[in-house]
Amino acid sequence: MLANAEIGIDLGTANVLIYSKNKGIVLNEPSVVAIDTDSKNVLAVGTEAKRMVGKTPKNVIPIRPLREGVIADYDITAQMLKAMLKKVSKKMGLSMRKPTVVICTPSGSTSVERRAIHNAVKSYGAKHVHLIEEPVAAAIGADLPVEEPVANVILDIGGGTSEVAIISFGGVVSCRSIRNGGDKMDEEIIQHVRKHYNILIGERTAEQIKMQIGYALIEHEEESMDVRGRDMVTGLPKTIELTSTEIQSALRESLEHILETVRATLEDCPPELSGDIVDHGVVITGGGALLKGMQDWLSKEIYVPVHLAPNPLESVAIGTGRSLKMITKLQKAAK
Repeated sequence: MLANAEIGIDLGTANVLIYSKNKGIVLNEPSVVAIDTDSKNVLAVGTEAKRMVGKTPKNVIPIRPLREGVIADYDITAQMLKAMLKKVSKKMGLSMRKPTVVICTPSGSTSVERRAIHNAVKSYGAKHVHLIEEPVAAAIGADLPVEEPVANVILDIGGGTSEVAIISFGGVVSCRSIRNGGDKMDEEIIQHVRKHYNILIGERTAEQIKMQIGYALIEHEEESMDVRGRDMVTGLPKTIELTSTEIQSALRESLEHILETVRATLEDCPPELSGDIVDHGVVITGGGALLKGMQDWLSKEIYVPVHLAPNPLESVAIGTGRSLKMITKLQKAAK
């Protein structure tokens, strides 16, 4: 039994999640690898490596091998996957020899990018590697009836990409993917603080600001937060106060870009399925779905109900694992 473990992997820009058929989510760690530039050795992966971001000596650099949903550094991604699969083997007390792996890919990825993901997993020693499109995995993980001839609309706002897909009968009817997600929002917060306050802040601080006082484009009671960074004029540490309304305006461009993508996908929808969308609405998933006010704002802009997936951060991984049961049917639908 152990010789043929079945696992699903959500290889995300921000986090890697691994789902086991028997145990559920067995690993959820940031997609970060710390590398010693002198020896080219991997020093840490996941949570341990993320703690090092912005705090390492010159010869140690934390790298995010996935950028905008795509493998930017193939060798490091393969090493990261091997290290994470080893962690899972230890945790589960399994010798996961030749596991069957389902791994998700962004729907806009090219055949070269898919091949790179396939090879990275295969090099670990997987027996079979199946690729599934990310929106389909997210829809399965969000408990949508993907196998039925009903329109299921999913908006997956990840770290590097945001994808909108209309899924019916196990396949993607219409889909749009943009390289705009949580990372882009963090970048916009960094630029805003730099431009208006002459203060440099890091990615981790920007992410904390987004989670604490970031809002979608809705009216809300203003909140504030103290932020520490480096003054670009004096070079000394400085503390400033940021408000939720200014962070909201910094995020405006990214959010409007996501909204445009949702509208464009809905416009592509066959008329027969449009009726289903009015009834069932859109399900949002991914880390970006947790931005405060996201649900209300989208619902107001596209005039259909918007629901939050039960586990927005884990939907893709759960769906990837569950899809093992129906992988042949899904692959036929994808062709």
